[in-house]
Amino acid sequence: MGIRVSAFRSNSSMLEGSIWKGLVSFAIPIFLGNLFQQLYNTADTLIVGNFIGKEALAAVSSSSNLIFMIIGLLQGTALGAGVLIAKYYGARDRENLQLAVHTGLAFGIAGGLILTVVGVVLTPQLLRWMGTPSDVLPNSIAYFRTYFYGCLAVFLYNIAVGILQAVGDSRHPLYYLILSSFINVALDLLFVAVFRWGVASAAAATVISQAVSALLCIWQLVRANGLYRVELRQIRFDKPMLRQIIRFGLPSGIQNSVIGLANVVVQANINAFGSDAMAGCGSYAKIEGFAFLPVTCFAMGLATFVGQNLGARQYDRVKRGARFGMLCSVLLAEAVGLLIFFGAPLLIALFNDDPDVVAYGNLQAKTEALFYCFLALSHCMAGILRGAGKAMVPMTIMLSIWCVVRVSYISVMVRLIPNIQVVFTAYPLTWFLSSVVFILYYRRADWIHTFDKLDKKAG
Repeated sequence: MGIRVSAFRSNSSMLEGSIWKGLVSFAIPIFLGNLFQQLYNTADTLIVGNFIGKEALAAVSSSSNLIFMIIGLLQGTALGAGVLIAKYYGARDRENLQLAVHTGLAFGIAGGLILTVVGVVLTPQLLRWMGTPSDVLPNSIAYFRTYFYGCLAVFLYNIAVGILQAVGDSRHPLYYLILSSFINVALDLLFVAVFRWGVASAAAATVISQAVSALLCIWQLVRANGLYRVELRQIRFDKPMLRQIIRFGLPSGIQNSVIGLANVVVQANINAFGSDAMAGCGSYAKIEGFAFLPVTCFAMGLATFVGQNLGARQYDRVKRGARFGMLCSVLLAEAVGLLIFFGAPLLIALFNDDPDVVAYGNLQAKTEALFYCFLALSHCMAGILRGAGKAMVPMTIMLSIWCVVRVSYISVMVRLIPNIQVVFTAYPLTWFLSSVVFILYYRRADWIHTFDKLDKKAG
């Protein structure tokens, strides 16, 4: 096909050279990007909690799980495009790489429009099903609807970033995310603190900043010199490629959506304890997001690393990279957990210093923070298996344990012991159980030759 290997050099560190340097240099920009994203998400909550009040803080907090439940299906499915792009990039398959990139973007446009309609129309009923208290409901509806009016920008951003990361470019998304973070915080302060436009304006600030990031990422893809360059006129569905994207990504999409549904059930149990519990747990969730940073960056890095190196049939390199990535993620997540465990009261008070709000958030931190190592291990193994094209495995494990076991445990135990700490214990318990199952599968299954088997069937 006349492919020039030099066209891949700028992003090929995942395929050659030092494994730890390749993974770390890829993971650090993702870490920093997620850090800035978490900082501006936290800024939303800080500004809302301090300038509007704890009812508005509770409204923002109650919306997050519902948002993830709705967007998780299509976002997870979009991961299939990333797996295929990493595979074709590693195999230097220009034709299929181009088809995967353009079909992925078409999927992002269609998915974003669908999510906008679904989110805007279903907002009030979904929030009522969650048992959102009446003093919180109007703000929750306003925040949720405003967020979904900008869902196309949010979804396109995630698709474009996934394409860049799949070919090993984690730096440009970082630059664009830093810029959008500053835009988001500035708009939050302007809309909420200065103009006093209410909780919906915080969602508007997020949407505007995400739109800026999406446009910049697409601009980077259009001007790229590599074989993944985007031609806007070529953005369309290729049916065979779309089927592959769905095949590799739908399990992750179902997993995300059902886990989101399970978390909505958990949120409904938290809502039953009142707006103070909602505000306290919502504040803790923002703090916990910092523990997800090493988890996310290495899970994403491992998915790309595994996908590219399996595409290049470098099996020993895959195994060594997987071990290194898991170890780093587990150690870093546990270190963050220790900081949160001891610093929780001061951190929660930054959002709202009401004693009851602080007490709820601190109790959740003390229950969960020391067990982030199991969360990290589960996510990293899921990333490895997705990168290998085995998305059904993490879907099955996480749905079984993080959904069925978690919801069943909470539903039974809260009735026996009507204490909110029972809800909190469900998380470390299910993180531990999923880690055990992942380890057993990882050690015994022949997941590393998945692409070879699929290629033989296709041939």
